[in-house]
Formats: sequence, C-alpha cells, structure tokens
Amino acid sequence: MLRIEPLTTESFRPFGDVIEAGSTARHHTINAGYAERFHDLARIDTGEGQGRPLLNIFRALPRELPLKLELVERHQLGSQAFMPLTPQRFLVVVAAAGPAPRVDQLRCFMAAPGQGVNYARGTWHHPLLALDAGGDFLVIDRGGSDAADDCEELLLSDAEVWVEA
Repeated sequence: MLRIEPLTTESFRPFGDVIEAGSTARHHTINAGYAERFHDLARIDTGEGQGRPLLNIFRALPRELPLKLELVERHQLGSQAFMPLTPQRFLVVVAAAGPAPRVDQLRCFMAAPGQGVNYARGTWHHPLLALDAGGDFLVIDRGGSDAADDCEELLLSDAEVWVEA
C-alpha cells in the first residue's frame, strides 16, 4: 500500500518540479499592473537529438480510490509537464530516474488544486491519475521524429501495489 504524501517543492525535487503560482515562486507584476507573472516554474527539457516542445491537452477520466497500480513509465529524452486546466486534485506516483524501480521505491503525492508537476527526464511515473471529476490537463513534452519511441513502460504485475485514501 502506497502512502499518499502532500506535494511540496522540496519533497518532489528528486523527481522534477512542482508547478504552482505560489508565494515562493519567482513572480513580478507586468502589463501595467494588470497581471502577475510567475516566472520559470519548471525546467522544460526537450532538446535531446532533434526534439522540440509539444503543447498538448490530455482529457483524463477520474479514477477512484482504492486504486491498483498497473505500470510505470519513463521518457529518457525529455521532461513531461502536467498542469490541470481547472482546479482539481490528482495523484502523482513516481520513482527516481535510473534502473527499473522496486515497488518499495515508489512514492505517491497528492497534487492540490492549482498545482502541476514536471517530471524530469528519465523519472519513472504512473500515467495521469486524475481524481474527483477528471478533466483537461495542459501537457508539455518532447516531440520529434523519435518521440514515439521515448516511452518505456514497466509492468508492476509481479507485486500488487495499491493506493487508498
């Protein structure tokens, strides 16, 4: 059973960036005072080989807890950022970049409304786990001629891994 942890910048640092317009983010007023710019919130990494950034919207169906995890995946050539387009919670299951993780190396975070994540290159992660009503996520990842080959999946069939509320 994976314990759900709150998503914080510090706790998520080994896996990538937390994306949020919070008080700790670098920010300043722009547009004659009518907007606040929260600056450089994630290290978008798409330049390997002939890579280029892709801007996508993923429409996620909601998941219910308890939830059995089936697999994790990683992208060796670039980062992958997920930001919900409406205020919603979602789960973030990760393990450090490197060899295939053991089940006891997985961590689970609860992204609060207004938070997103950017998985660093090579970070093992579960595919999108939207909760509540589900919805649309802005996703920035790596495209290019070899983009389809940059998703390595690892089935978790040898052990039962569950997340519960």
